[in-house]
Amino acid sequence: MKAERPYPAYTVTPKAEAAILKGHPWVYADEITAAPDTAPENGAVVDVLSRKGRYLGSGLLSEASKIRVRLLSRNANDRFDEDFWRRRIEYAWAYRKAIYPVEDLQCCRVVFGEADSLPGVTVDRFGPILSVQILSYGMDQRKELLARLLVETLQADGQVIEGVFLRNDVALREKEGLSEGKGWLEVPGLVHPEKAGTIITENGVRYHVDVENGQKTGFFLDQKYNRQAVARLAKGRRVLDCFTHTGAFALNAAKGGAAQVTAVDISPSAIALCKANAARNGIEGMEFLVADVFALLEELGGQKKSPYDFIILDPPAFTKSAATARSAFRGYKEINRRAMSLLPRGGYLATCSCSHF
Repeated sequence: MKAERPYPAYTVTPKAEAAILKGHPWVYADEITAAPDTAPENGAVVDVLSRKGRYLGSGLLSEASKIRVRLLSRNANDRFDEDFWRRRIEYAWAYRKAIYPVEDLQCCRVVFGEADSLPGVTVDRFGPILSVQILSYGMDQRKELLARLLVETLQADGQVIEGVFLRNDVALREKEGLSEGKGWLEVPGLVHPEKAGTIITENGVRYHVDVENGQKTGFFLDQKYNRQAVARLAKGRRVLDCFTHTGAFALNAAKGGAAQVTAVDISPSAIALCKANAARNGIEGMEFLVADVFALLEELGGQKKSPYDFIILDPPAFTKSAATARSAFRGYKEINRRAMSLLPRGGYLATCSCSHF
């Protein structure tokens, strides 16, 4: 006889069952065919069952979201107490230690949501500051516990952590029934710095990271190895870094021995930040332009000979919804076409997109 489980159960469609068995971590609202007679508390742990009553996993309920359940575990023996959450965080940190060189651990993504079975949670480490973004209702309810366990796990490994800063200023939280906001999260035993800013070193380049006001969680850590690749390719080349923002690609190109580097952004404040980061690294001779990249590429296309043989495109998202996807496709096609038409034979184009919906 099976032991009765303590968690409310939701039955899902065969399509959802097949997706879960293949590893998909979400259950959508329209995939639920049966729910408990008494509705569980929003954010509670619930079981997910097949139409034949087979246990498929357990996850966190989100009543306001189309993603109704975000799976935490497929192990029926798991109990979702403090030890469970501690193990999740310890596994995530152990994985980073396994894949990163020691020096990279000072500046890395410590938790990456569903990939670490901590759905909707992103934790980026910038030296002594952990920048945390939470996009799921159930995890937001547990943020104090998660923050404490994060700090305890890293400190037990000899890491210096001075504060945990929440970057929950994202509209996506509204879909979960959560409010937006940002600020220090109080953690027992920590006295956080007055300001949420710090200096980091990545690929040998030093940057000031504004954890409070910088884009996303403060800095685009996911481009680290792309920036390394740019540094390797840039030696002796004339580099145009479009949408430079903090200047990360441009600075890596300069460090890599580029003959010329031009950093372009439409934002004067971004160019000011790029200049400051160049000075911080003792890099001289770079050119900084406040300009619209589309217009600049068109202008350069009218010249007899292109002044650049390596162009980097790292624009902001052109779309965040299906409604504007077609327009975004046109934008990406056009900007890449203009850049490629400028490059001489043997030139390089590094192109990126962060659009998603």
